[in-house]
Amino acid sequence: MQREGAVVAGHICLDIIPHMRAIDIQTSLRPGALIEIGAAVLSTGGPVSNTGRNLHTLGIKTWLMGKVGDDAFGHIILDLIRAQDPDLTCGMIVVAGEVSSYSLVISPEGMDRAFLHCAGANHTFSADDVDYEILRQARLFHFGYPPVMERMYANDGEQLEIMFRRAKATGVITSLDMAMPDPHGPSGRVDWRVVLTRTLPYVDLFLPSLDELLVMLGRKLPTAQALADVVVSEVAEEMLALGAKIVVLKLGQRGLYLRIGEQSLPDLPDSGWRNRELWAPCFVPEPLVGTTGAGDATIAGFLAGLLRGQTVEEALTSAVAVGACNVEAADALSGVRPWDETQARIAAGWARQPVTIDAPGWVWDESHALWVGPGDAVLRSAR
Repeated sequence: MQREGAVVAGHICLDIIPHMRAIDIQTSLRPGALIEIGAAVLSTGGPVSNTGRNLHTLGIKTWLMGKVGDDAFGHIILDLIRAQDPDLTCGMIVVAGEVSSYSLVISPEGMDRAFLHCAGANHTFSADDVDYEILRQARLFHFGYPPVMERMYANDGEQLEIMFRRAKATGVITSLDMAMPDPHGPSGRVDWRVVLTRTLPYVDLFLPSLDELLVMLGRKLPTAQALADVVVSEVAEEMLALGAKIVVLKLGQRGLYLRIGEQSLPDLPDSGWRNRELWAPCFVPEPLVGTTGAGDATIAGFLAGLLRGQTVEEALTSAVAVGACNVEAADALSGVRPWDETQARIAAGWARQPVTIDAPGWVWDESHALWVGPGDAVLRSAR
């Protein structure tokens, strides 16, 4: 049997996103204040939705595996997924007596978003909630947001390690995304370096944001740009040393960074998927409406490119293109376009955000519209 498609598991919630004009959050959200807002968009959120459903939109066969309660929000989540494709709900778990997860997304026009979040049933998700027989049919297993899933980070990530070890044994490519730990909650007291040390040997693709990873490692980003850009490479090398095969760091408006070491994945071409270091600037959204789910959509673009056999350079470009489409809508899904339409937009000369890498050894490659780092053995040798 030929493997195909992706299983996307982990955190899922209902996003409640009211339309908000541009405001100064720090001065407006004061005790007793009344802020008039517009109609709310209801959308599924979290990586099961934002990465999984967007992979489906991009033409990738997708299975979703998440957990909701048997309550009103849980039924809304399942109805929203069914409206896209009823088959997408087949791997979802409904648990009586548990509360479904939801987020109030505070996303004023032209600004990054903030969340008020209830993790709900995500906290009880464990390694046993994954259907490993389905993984044997798929080519890739992607899991997201263990910092907001209590059983995944409890006991130094015991369940996370068990799940990835069992997933890896099925022969799939394994992929892990993170979320920001709550500095005032239990996830903020976890030794995430220990969690990563025990889990990353079973992870092929590690795709956190730089901000999340620095918090987990107990590091701060230097204020000087030159030093900050060096840190990007440093932490990626550290994750490779812990066992990840490919590290992709989401950098917000500064784009997407990729590092691949000596090891690659068994079914990827050796020539292009080893010893790589690239940095992709973002595309310019037309217009910027909201940033909800932008990182998850970017991951969906990268995974879709990988599963479709694109080169590293093409997959990075597809990633930032899907991310830019995402921010053209208030929610995490409706801005993302089908694969062929996204590729046509890239081919038509879609403008990029200007990014300068202020660190030694980086050079601009005009033909791919990417920055090439000192650790890249392919494009540098071709210059």
